[in-house]
Amino acid sequence: MPEVLVVGAGPVGLALAADLRVRGVDVDVVEKRTAIGGGTRAIGIHSPALAHLEASGATDELLSRAVRIEQGEARADGYVLARIRFDRLRARHPYVAALPQADTAEVLTRLAPPVRRGVTVTAVADVGSSVRVRTTGQRGDEEIDARLVVVASGWAGRELVYRPGAVRTHEYADRYVMADVVAPGGPVARVHLERAGVLESFPLPNGRRRLVAWAGTEDVPDATPLLRRAVAERTGLEVDIPAATTFRVRRAVAPALRRGRVVVVGDAAHEVSPIGGQGMNLGLLDALTLSPLLSRWLRTGSPDGLARWERDRLASARHAARLAALNTFLGRPLGPAAHAVKTATLRAVLGGPGGAAFARAYAMQGDRAARR
Repeated sequence: MPEVLVVGAGPVGLALAADLRVRGVDVDVVEKRTAIGGGTRAIGIHSPALAHLEASGATDELLSRAVRIEQGEARADGYVLARIRFDRLRARHPYVAALPQADTAEVLTRLAPPVRRGVTVTAVADVGSSVRVRTTGQRGDEEIDARLVVVASGWAGRELVYRPGAVRTHEYADRYVMADVVAPGGPVARVHLERAGVLESFPLPNGRRRLVAWAGTEDVPDATPLLRRAVAERTGLEVDIPAATTFRVRRAVAPALRRGRVVVVGDAAHEVSPIGGQGMNLGLLDALTLSPLLSRWLRTGSPDGLARWERDRLASARHAARLAALNTFLGRPLGPAAHAVKTATLRAVLGGPGGAAFARAYAMQGDRAARR
């Protein structure tokens, strides 16, 4: 019987399993996908998560693959409204590490215990001194007993822990189009807050950039030409975009993260997209601050610190959700007068002390895990 069973082998589940492994915990990982997915959206790892990932040995390799974003720009109408300086943060890692999420998962996979793939968890039940997990997969139906279970399976695994309707979810009407392309721009992140909607341009390794544009409130059947037009109209650049994808966003924060010996982390407990990878980073910080508490619980038999951990993580998730709501609002198109007011306000706020405050908020320095 494993001491901990982790349900889900995305970056959050893998980070938890790798950290537990370093602490000498016997941990198993199951994942319904048969291979590492490459179509996810998160590309930025923020300073608090980088600091916590050091214990498992992941940080150095992640940084060796990443672009370090030390500065950002807010732009509108062809002008720079403000420059955001992550390199002035009082942090162990004063930058955002940008790399494809598939690379993050690859690094963490090597550090975590072997993952049993193609295994779908169908039920989780706390039976007192252990947790019984029912699964189905290539071996047929199985039962796994573990002393503790952590659900890190993303929003699709939410029903394993929460009853229907327990996690209130806000569905945004906004649609976005996205592509990773070769484009100029260097290691600076740029957010173009134009009248027609936001266009975000974030650096990636090997001269590539992640482009994301607001695309309306209706389904987008022609994502690629729409993104080409958005880039040209909102930045003045002609960029070769072979293919783009569309996505919608949601906001949700669960009322609780623990039920007996079952703990929930990451998107299974909260969704706060879209705001600069904070969803993935929230999950990483859930997992990496949980790991030492689970290790101690297994040694002592007492879940000391779990109640405070839960309060802190829910507070951080609610804070990120508020930032995500503001981020979504600022990215929507406006009429001429409202757009002029917005840009003037942002120039005044971000050009002064507000710029440093924004850098701290965006880089997750306000997260409870960044204070330790």
